[in-house]
Amino acid sequence: MQHLFTRFMEHPIIQAPMAGVTTPEFVAACSEAGALGSIGAGYLTAEDTRQFIREVKQLTDRPFQVNLFVPEMNIVNEEQIEKAYHSLKPIRQQLGLSEWQPSFSSSEFDGQIQVLVDEKVPVCSFTFGLPEKNIVTKLKEHDIFLIGTATTVQEARLAEHAGMDAVVLQGSEAGGHRGAFNGEGDMLPLAKLLTDTVSTVQIPLIAAGGISMQAHIHHLLSNGAEAVQVGTALLATEESGANTHYKKAVLNTTENCTVFTKAFSGKTARGIRNTFIEQMEGKPIAPYPYQNDLTKPIRSAALKEKKPEYMSLWAGINVHRCSAGSVKEVIQALTLSTSLL
Repeated sequence: MQHLFTRFMEHPIIQAPMAGVTTPEFVAACSEAGALGSIGAGYLTAEDTRQFIREVKQLTDRPFQVNLFVPEMNIVNEEQIEKAYHSLKPIRQQLGLSEWQPSFSSSEFDGQIQVLVDEKVPVCSFTFGLPEKNIVTKLKEHDIFLIGTATTVQEARLAEHAGMDAVVLQGSEAGGHRGAFNGEGDMLPLAKLLTDTVSTVQIPLIAAGGISMQAHIHHLLSNGAEAVQVGTALLATEESGANTHYKKAVLNTTENCTVFTKAFSGKTARGIRNTFIEQMEGKPIAPYPYQNDLTKPIRSAALKEKKPEYMSLWAGINVHRCSAGSVKEVIQALTLSTSLL
């Protein structure tokens, strides 16, 4: 079952999309190193997505994927917004931010789908849900390989039923946002999630979460995964789009430094524990994506003021094992000899 691996990549490694961190140079470097580079397009407009794709194409002729956030219909009322905004005011004041009239972003998911077709992108992955049948049909008509994201066995089944060609199994060790879409579900470690899923679905499985060593990859490939998805291990690389303060925080971490929080976006995510997360514990938080929009000015100001203690420092459970270097060097360190594949 090597279709996915041999068709799109030299090594069985997919660069995690990491929306907000990926740049064209980073994506191209990952593909050039033999992995499958990924554009994290979740927060981009349709036209920004198109421009990003074209820039990657100028840097590499190797395959890459685009990751999209499936829109969620979370209902919110004015009182929830006001309470969430009020809970952020002390932090806004600490950063010198003035009063702000909240403005909320809207998804350009449908437009992004058309861009993928127009630009002949070879692979598209989805997070936070599954696309509707008409979208699956449209993309497959243009020979686009589709990858879903699942945090439970049931979600993996739903991905297969929806027509996904493969599915990422996101273990609880993974950094960044949980891809859950069928309820919060159990926080299953990757090893258990893979074991429970491998005999349940027929589509290729991509293991994700806390992958930082060659031996770990070998173990996962030997136990049913066709490929692995790696994000945190690439965060501090030279080509990574993570800002300098983010990279420094990653390289200075210690074991057990990450926690789950909804404080930044309203959706559960794993990141390096910092002042923002601590100050927001127990405070009212708006649902995703409204909380994400409410905290955007804070995150921007934190970057401008060089204060990582107020940034969203998404990272997996093994972030303390990260090292600096080029993308190529990190992927080479993770890559298994061909005799093991």
